[in-house]
Amino acid sequence: MRPALERAVVEARGSGRTLSKQVKQLDRVIIRFAGDSGDGMQLTGDRFTAESAAFGNDLVTLPNFPAEIRAPQGTLPGVSSFQVHFADHDILTAGDAPDVLVAMNPAALKANVGDLPKGATIIVDTADFTDRNLTKAGYASNPLDEDDTSLAEFALHTVDLTGMTVAAVKEFGLSRKDASRAKNMFALGLLSWMYGRPTETTTAFLAKRFAKVEAIRDANIAAFKAGWNFGETTEAFSVQYEVKPAPMAAGTYRNISGNLALAYGLVAGGVQSGLDIVLGTYPITPASDILHELSKHKAFGVTTFQAEDEIAGIGAAIGASFAGKLGVTSTSGPGIALKSEAIGLAVMTELPLVVVDVQRGGPSTGLPTKTEQADLLQAMFGRNGEAPVPIVAPQSPGDCFDAALEAVRIAVTYRTPVMLLSDGYLANGSEPWRIPEVDDLPTIDPAFATEPNHETAQGDPEFWPYLRDEETLARPWAVPGTPGLEHRIGGLEKGEGHGNISYDPANHDLMVRTRQAKVDRIAESLPPLQVDDPVGPDGEHAKVLVIGWGSTYGPIGAGVRRVRKAGYRVAQAHLRHLNPFPQDLGEILKRYDKVLVPEMNLGQLALLLRGKYLVDAIGYNQVNGMPIKAAVLADAIGHLVAEAEGIEVSLTTATQEADA
Repeated sequence: MRPALERAVVEARGSGRTLSKQVKQLDRVIIRFAGDSGDGMQLTGDRFTAESAAFGNDLVTLPNFPAEIRAPQGTLPGVSSFQVHFADHDILTAGDAPDVLVAMNPAALKANVGDLPKGATIIVDTADFTDRNLTKAGYASNPLDEDDTSLAEFALHTVDLTGMTVAAVKEFGLSRKDASRAKNMFALGLLSWMYGRPTETTTAFLAKRFAKVEAIRDANIAAFKAGWNFGETTEAFSVQYEVKPAPMAAGTYRNISGNLALAYGLVAGGVQSGLDIVLGTYPITPASDILHELSKHKAFGVTTFQAEDEIAGIGAAIGASFAGKLGVTSTSGPGIALKSEAIGLAVMTELPLVVVDVQRGGPSTGLPTKTEQADLLQAMFGRNGEAPVPIVAPQSPGDCFDAALEAVRIAVTYRTPVMLLSDGYLANGSEPWRIPEVDDLPTIDPAFATEPNHETAQGDPEFWPYLRDEETLARPWAVPGTPGLEHRIGGLEKGEGHGNISYDPANHDLMVRTRQAKVDRIAESLPPLQVDDPVGPDGEHAKVLVIGWGSTYGPIGAGVRRVRKAGYRVAQAHLRHLNPFPQDLGEILKRYDKVLVPEMNLGQLALLLRGKYLVDAIGYNQVNGMPIKAAVLADAIGHLVAEAEGIEVSLTTATQEADA
């Protein structure tokens, strides 16, 4: 454990006898659980996260797992891990480097040891360190041998987790194979003891999860308790750590993932608009959990339709919107490619539609379980013809709720498809989320057409589906079957106002420009862009602005904090609305000598900013399937500040480690 984080030492009591146990207080800890994709590392990490949330810590998580249903056992590609960063203060990322690694086999150790800082704690299950498994993991010799020095710079604990688990659950009559599957719960119990996590939530969870198989239920609970007791009684672990709860604003909190928050946001959008939600979709990683969650909420007027393919899914959603419901479709980048023609249809028919793109590594099938934010240009331009679509992007797992609600607002108010760009890091990651008060949520008025809005030459009333609202330029939305509002819409160009098919060149030019103007008009409803730029003692602002979008919010914020803690000025802004941009964005960009744009792509937002505002936006780009590391980004920010200020910038190790 990092000595700089340790503050107080007291004596604790052992179980049944007095041991010289120390309790050291820390302000934050980063733990990574790693093993085979069948070792239950995601469940282990999720339960430790739930314990930490119940305790009141601030936290951010990073699940990382193979794309295969059952990846090759014992190999590096088959390693699954779950990282949780919890603290007694506000944090923004899942952490760059783990303080603790729990490795269930040689491959898990090999795949993750390179991320550890000097002095980190490693807890290894020795049971799987056989010659065969060592060879599969690429080890020429056993790194746990006494004469091997490859792990000398770490605090190494070798524990027979599997053997002790099998012994602890022997009374339940399970086979050794079934008994050993509970080793993840033994590890969870041990780590729960080490960091003083509450255990009641996990015990209750296990009792409910395995209620149908009594022996499995009791074995998992017994293994969990055995891990706790091992930590309490063994002399191998002489230190217990304490991370106090984080101060938070008053309210009711829960731990929430991005996909879950996004689903709740869609449900809230339906409630606040008075519209039934119809999700037409096709399962795809990492968006499938949205379908799974929405299918549970029929009581809120949600209908879910799992179609035979991506095109059928969005077709059903558009049909639902035509019928007066709120159509939603969810997918990832490959699905957006298939849905592009139908999105163009929604642009032409001017129907409300929410298109959720949970981005992943690409192109093609790419990296299904890894994160990336490289679909921005696809969302912006990935359709034939001039087909503008508003784009909204959440910045954190909890923010997916608000972003989804905003996407619904724009879609319903402006009669347009809206692209909601989440990503794998947000979708699977989690954080504490303050549950909003329903009364604080915005009301969304669908303002359905209820009567004719035009007269024929003979003076008879009729309905024109493409007359415009003067403020929003939205066309009227008429529910089929409403007497007197009969109309037809489709993919062919519409005549302005009356909506009949038109091939007139001047009309097409007018309609193209009008559809673009409608999207541009959305900017008038957006609040001013918030810029975090603290004034220095000399009254001057920073010369460098770091601007991003989506899930880079955490790494950018943590990197900016570190640069400021070292005594240097840097400004930060983050975009939720990517089309249209906020009205004041151009003015803001021109205030700064240097503009840095960190992205998990090769510079897509930077390209848009340079093209629209003619600013020399500098890209910081990463496409390795993992979130940007805050410490590395802080170095890049520091170099840019040095260049802009004409000074030397030095970020100390202590500053690099601090996430505050």
